[in-house]
Amino acid sequence: MAKTNYQTIDEYHDAFSGEALARMQTIRKIIRETVPDAEEGISYQIPCFKYHGYLIYYCAFPKHISLSHPYSDAFWEHFKTDLAGFKTSKSVIQIPTDKPLPEALIRKIIGFRKKENEEKAKK
Repeated sequence: MAKTNYQTIDEYHDAFSGEALARMQTIRKIIRETVPDAEEGISYQIPCFKYHGYLIYYCAFPKHISLSHPYSDAFWEHFKTDLAGFKTSKSVIQIPTDKPLPEALIRKIIGFRKKENEEKAKK
């Protein structure tokens, strides 16, 4: 994929096809259903969603889709069992393209991030 100056998530998605595009569209749909008030945008040239601050980013690579955000210690503690089979770093969860998209887990992650952001906004 050539470097492009994406302005919208649709422009980012248009650079992909097949399984990568389908997975990103599903993730976007899950985010929209879980946090209907989330604002869509592009940050660091990848799709991002804001809801009382940054909620989540995602992007596609040849062998995985990444969900990213500087996740909290509480997040990692809460999801340590769920994420045991995934490659992770402090801010990234890699979902391999050769495995089914874990839609229920993605819903849980987005719901957890939504609650975290709501709690921060109250302070």
